Amino acid sequence: MSLDELNKEKKNCRKCRLCETATQAVPGEGNPRAEVFFVGEGPGFNEDKEGRPFCGAAGKFLDEMLKENGFSRDDVFIGNIVKHRPPGNRDPLPDEVEACIPWLNSQIEAINPKIIVTLGRHSMHHFLPDAGSISLVHGKAFKKDGKLFLTLYHPAAGLHQGNLKETIRADFKNIKKLMKIVK
Repeated sequence: MSLDELNKEKKNCRKCRLCETATQAVPGEGNPRAEVFFVGEGPGFNEDKEGRPFCGAAGKFLDEMLKENGFSRDDVFIGNIVKHRPPGNRDPLPDEVEACIPWLNSQIEAINPKIIVTLGRHSMHHFLPDAGSISLVHGKAFKKDGKLFLTLYHPAAGLHQGNLKETIRADFKNIKKLMKIVK
């Protein structure tokens, strides 16, 4: 199934309770042949309203870092673990994650990125459950099941904890370094 077909199908998904309170699904967006796939936790308030991932304040910070490193949103793919906003921005529940993971796995399979960048602890722990605390492994690369993963703090962490902003920017530069290795 193509990425467009997956995204259209996801817009009508009713596999978990999140669709009951969300305005719309946010399947993800970007280059269907992206070498870099960013995965966050789930849509927030702005994303739920606009139907686009990372379009709020954290998204603006993500866009800045993309630009600083020679990327645009057209070069990468940006998605989330869950595709509907959890009520009140709470953490997604295990059964909600389980309902969405097949979609995410299908997106990854369709795009076949060289690097999957986990944004935040929820995304990281989904792919790398034994990685430990994000505060200990942020900015590090891991290989698992033939895929290369880079663990980053969520961009929102830099907005809420100003002392992390430069750490996040520095860790983001590892994407370019990894791209040279995987080419």
